[in-house]
Parts: sequence; C-alpha cells; structure tokens
Amino acid sequence: MTAAEKPGASTQFEFERMTVERFRATFPKARWDDVARAWWVPGKTAERRIERWKALEQAKADVHADARGRDAFEFDPIESRYLLPAAEIVVQTPYSRTVVNELRQVPYAHWDAARTAWMVPYRSYEELKRRWPVIEAAAKRNEPEERKARREANKDSDARSPAGLRRAERRRRRHPIPLVDPPPLDRPVTTVSWGIVVFTDTQGEIVDPQELGEVYSMIRSDGDMIWAAWRTPTLKELVETWPARNGPNEREKLRGWWHSTKPELVIARRDAKSRERRLRNA
Repeated sequence: MTAAEKPGASTQFEFERMTVERFRATFPKARWDDVARAWWVPGKTAERRIERWKALEQAKADVHADARGRDAFEFDPIESRYLLPAAEIVVQTPYSRTVVNELRQVPYAHWDAARTAWMVPYRSYEELKRRWPVIEAAAKRNEPEERKARREANKDSDARSPAGLRRAERRRRRHPIPLVDPPPLDRPVTTVSWGIVVFTDTQGEIVDPQELGEVYSMIRSDGDMIWAAWRTPTLKELVETWPARNGPNEREKLRGWWHSTKPELVIARRDAKSRERRLRNA
C-alpha cells in the first residue's frame, strides 16, 4: 500500500508556534506535507480526531478571546440603558430593523427568545462597540414615545400636504358645481376630481373661491358655484348608464363634470364589480 493509499486525513490551520506544539503533542505520528501544504494524520479515525481537536482549540481560543473582551469592556465600557453586562453582553432594545441588521453583523451574536434580548459574547465586544452608535440611535428612534411623536408630527404634516388635503376633502363627499349648469341628480356622471359619481342633492351653499384650493383648482366658472353632495354609484347604475358619444369638450372640463364615456364606464363597472364582490365575501 502506497502512502497516498494509507488511511488518514489532512488538515490546515493558521501557523502559530504554540498551536503547532499542541497539535504535535496530540498527533505524534502527524507529518507535514510540503506539496499539499498541510498536516497528514494517519489512521482510520484521523478525520474525526482532527475535528474534535479543532473544536477544543476553538473553545480555548474563545475563552481567551472572551477574557480579553471582558478586560476591554471593563477598561472602556459602553454605558447605555440598552446594554447589560452578564455572562454575555445582553442587548435589549425596542424592535428596529436597523438594530437587527447591525447585530447580525456582530460575530457570535445570537437572539435569546426567553430573554427577548440579543446575547453578545465578550470576544465580539470590539465589533459591538464599533457598531454601537448606530444601534443605540436606532433604538432611541423606536422608543414608543419617539414613534408616537413622529406619528403626530407626520399626521399634522400630512394633513397640510396636497395629498392630505385631497383625502380630507374626499371624505366630505362634496363637489363644486355651477349654479346655472348643474349635473343631473341620481345618475352617474364623471367629475374632474372624483371620477364617476352620483350627485344626490345640494343645499344651495355658495362656494367661496378660496375653498376650491388645490383640490378643485382645475374648475372654472363665470358665475357662482354651489356645493353638491355625491356618493359612489352601484354596479346596477353603471350598467344602466348609456355612455356619451364623445368625450368632454373644454367647457365641460372647466365646469367640472360631464356625461361618462364608454372607456370611463368600463373601468368604473369593473371597480364596482370588485367592490361588491368584496362586500359579499366580508
């Protein structure tokens, strides 16, 4: 049997004098292979014994690394309400995707479901310290009080934004119409602002031109305009509506409403059908 055919296993590891001495003591029959640049250990169980030795070496290295990390922590600790020193470093913050992503980059950090906290071994302290400013800032942003304050600020900002003003106006279910050229009531027509609607009534309230704002800025009238209430048409109403032969002209666009065209009705019918299906399945 040639040397290549003999049972055994090869292994490589970073050269360090004390590590090599421990390896030679554990595997006295091991030989260095210059061609493969690896250690050759003879024997049928060589691979299993090598893996066990590597695991023990790693455990020893971890113990030493943890000791050095603990010393570093004691010398220059991270002081934060989100961090607690224990057998491992306990990191407990409000949920934040940024925090999770950062801690996943810290070697050996792991989630402890029982403690609802991240556990970081001391050997990873330097990496945790390097990432800590980002982690702590993200944690503070996600405190309940901070999130509530942002929601309130965003709510106020959104209410003043064009989109927020439009949503608020839509909830009022009203639309300006010309006093002298009103749309028919109780049948679907197209509006420049809300698509196809059914106007239900009007109380004759005159529209203040300043109220038109950005939502109705495209509507123009030579005379007074009044507010009219509207609702969403039913599928039956849309199916029974006869489409206009031609699209709206410039005058009809400026007054804000016109008789619906076939393409507009096709889309509205499809949406109404989906809406009624959802209501049946609710």
